[in-house]
Amino acid sequence: MTAPQRRAIRIGGQVQGVGFRPFVYRLAVARRLSGFVRNDGAGVTIEIQGDPAALDDFLHALRQPPPLARIDALGIGELTPHRMESAFVIAASDAGAIGADITPDTAVCEDCLEELFDPGDRRYRYPFVNCTNCGPRYTITAALPYDRPNTSMAGFPLCPDCVREYDDPGDRRFHAQPNACPVCGPRLALYDATGKTVEADDVIAAALERLCAGEILAIKGLGGFHLVCDAQNAASVARLRQRKQRDAKPFAVMAANLASLACWVESSETERQLLESPQRPIVLLRSPRPSGEGSGVRVDLLKQRLPGIAPGLAYLGVLLPYTPLHYLLFHQAAGRPDGTAWLARPHPLLLVMTSANPGGEPLVIDDGEAVRRLQNIADGFVTHNRAILVRCDDSVVADKTFIRRARGHTPQAIRLPQAGPSTLALGGYLKNTLCLTHADRAYLSPHIGSLDNAATCRALEEAMTHLQGILRIAPERVARDLHPDFPSSRLAAAYAAERNLPCIAVQHHHAHIAAVAAEHGLREPILGLALDGVGLGTNGGIWGGELLWVNGANFERLGHLRPLPLPGGDRGAREPWRLAVTVLHLLERDEEIDRRFGARAALIRQMLDQRVNTPETSSAGRLFDAAAAVLGVREVNDYEGQAAMELEALAHRHGPERPLAEGFLLRDDGVLDLLPLLAVLAYGMEPGRGAARFHATLTLALSEWLRWARDRTGLEQVALGGGCFLNRLLGEQLRTRLEAAGWRVLTARQAPPNDGGLSLGQAWVATLTEPGRSLF
Repeated sequence: MTAPQRRAIRIGGQVQGVGFRPFVYRLAVARRLSGFVRNDGAGVTIEIQGDPAALDDFLHALRQPPPLARIDALGIGELTPHRMESAFVIAASDAGAIGADITPDTAVCEDCLEELFDPGDRRYRYPFVNCTNCGPRYTITAALPYDRPNTSMAGFPLCPDCVREYDDPGDRRFHAQPNACPVCGPRLALYDATGKTVEADDVIAAALERLCAGEILAIKGLGGFHLVCDAQNAASVARLRQRKQRDAKPFAVMAANLASLACWVESSETERQLLESPQRPIVLLRSPRPSGEGSGVRVDLLKQRLPGIAPGLAYLGVLLPYTPLHYLLFHQAAGRPDGTAWLARPHPLLLVMTSANPGGEPLVIDDGEAVRRLQNIADGFVTHNRAILVRCDDSVVADKTFIRRARGHTPQAIRLPQAGPSTLALGGYLKNTLCLTHADRAYLSPHIGSLDNAATCRALEEAMTHLQGILRIAPERVARDLHPDFPSSRLAAAYAAERNLPCIAVQHHHAHIAAVAAEHGLREPILGLALDGVGLGTNGGIWGGELLWVNGANFERLGHLRPLPLPGGDRGAREPWRLAVTVLHLLERDEEIDRRFGARAALIRQMLDQRVNTPETSSAGRLFDAAAAVLGVREVNDYEGQAAMELEALAHRHGPERPLAEGFLLRDDGVLDLLPLLAVLAYGMEPGRGAARFHATLTLALSEWLRWARDRTGLEQVALGGGCFLNRLLGEQLRTRLEAAGWRVLTARQAPPNDGGLSLGQAWVATLTEPGRSLF
């Protein structure tokens, strides 16, 4: 008989709160092995003993973990066998040093949906059904290890039936920390607009009745409240816009399933997989082109029945239900059928699902806060008594690219190319996130928002404290944007000074390219094309259209877009018509200025002539604004990026155009001048054709610019970063052209290319910076 062996196994990754320990238990028992498995701060520890062949088979099976688990590291060591051991057990958790990934929240699974719609099941229509394969995780977690006392479920003692499930290693709810049922778990409540309880036998039925009557409800979800109304009720949508003071920015809509979306949008197989994934992000889907077969009907349908959802845009943000409560609203609308067959059929109900963050402030997560901040927006509240401990907005994805990385993904670690000192990076001003690193892992916070109000600045501090606390990571250095007056920069400087830590300022566009390099594991030099709205340059100027050479903590500005005067500074960014005046003034077409803009342009011309309050900017974002304005597409932005998004939509609807070979000039000093293109667009070109011509010519110009840089550096891989690369038309056309010319093109995939990924790039640069060295 072969002598038994004992092995110690250390597993790191996403292995807590995903049914990993019961999975290990079942593998061990099936092979008659003894020992134990337990959670600790670093992940999962296993000591296992038995026949060597059975141990080898166990290790092979271990590498096919449960659906939500992810093994990033697996270490094996030999131990002395225990003589008196005969059973395999799940041991109590041990804290230890943090190394485990926190599991994100995930959509309710198919097994739980079967129970939810089975009239004979004890969890029939229970809005908090979950198991180890689904449900809340990060948003209810106060500390690691991930055990019930460390979650917001600590105040809900399990009933005997739930205890049996929780204690049974063969049950899919074994050690499911949010496990609950109608007897022992959280409950729904309905409030009126003032926060008074509304008595209702069935909160779901009452909520749907209100929505169908045109009311706006604030509904508590996983990571915060949504503001919800009937998307096909134009009056309700208009009232929501008026109350939320959101004149034109697009809303997302929720449909029951993919079949219910078929008449509204076009989708690829990849996009359908994203919509149905456990992460359940908002996915931007194309509205149909008028020329497509049957698409004219869908275009008219969108305009007539969803007129206020995404005005003027080429994409509609859609998501599918991800909580039991969401499913129950659609189930109620479908007539409460038994079973799950109804989930495959199309249903007419469409719901606006927009973040409950009035005035751009942080997402509302608390009941009292909801009533206080939303009572002038919502007609009622659907809430519950399970506390949300961490704000976490919906993730937003376009063609596998994050626009916003949050629920379902944060704080999942991003692997860095190498280990380094723990770093806290506090991001920029717009679309703020923070990043905390430990060894070779980077943890991005959920989307926090723009730091233009005190509440969001406080939310940044809260997120910083929470992420450090839950991961038990003490930063050894701090990173910030080069701009010293951003609230995030001031917070970084104060935090570093209080703890005597180095505080490293990272140039904005360097950080954009570094973020892409970090997630792709690059350590060698690379070219970077950073196109966005604004970032402080090392020369004190306003940058935003930059061609860079980047090598870790070092970068060089090889070239930039021709700077345009920006009359009124930030006001010029909000009012693109001012840039149209600038373009026409540079072209010496002052009569056209008078004809198009009248007396209001007189002051702008004077500012340009006298160079008063007209800082120059190389911003690509302002180039898009200028093109939209000279084409007559948009004179004033109601929200950030509106003119550029509408320009893209026009180009999408129009279809391809040939680029203008004479539409740009490339100077020997690396300056790319697109004024010739703007001159052509300003000659009364039809807006759709002009928008398509602008995108085609810009793509050609950028590819020629990069060819120029390749000739000088010998580099053949380029990272594309910055918010302008959320423009899918630009990104697709440029990538196609570059790859055809032999480039290796790297884009953001694990973090947004916009300022939501800035903190990742800051952290990576700071990690590589030598102590005491200034980057400038």
